[in-house]
Amino acid sequence: MPIFEFRCTRCGEIFERLFLNDNDIVDLKCPRCSCSEIDRVISKTNYMLGLPKEKNRPRLTERSCAPGSKCMTLELPGYSKD
Repeated sequence: MPIFEFRCTRCGEIFERLFLNDNDIVDLKCPRCSCSEIDRVISKTNYMLGLPKEKNRPRLTERSCAPGSKCMTLELPGYSKD
């Protein structure tokens, strides 16, 4: 059951619809102005393909430097003797 985003060509409203089957697309109208002239929008995602393994990502670590204080270290991926 995919969710698709659409933009109304008349008023610019962006809206989402859940489709249970292909017949639902036929009666699609803008919820703001009821216009049936709409364009499908490519949705933004919060997922990236091919992310490197966790050890190859920048990492911020925190440690105690002195009583009552903390130091932070930024570890950047790259060449290592390990």
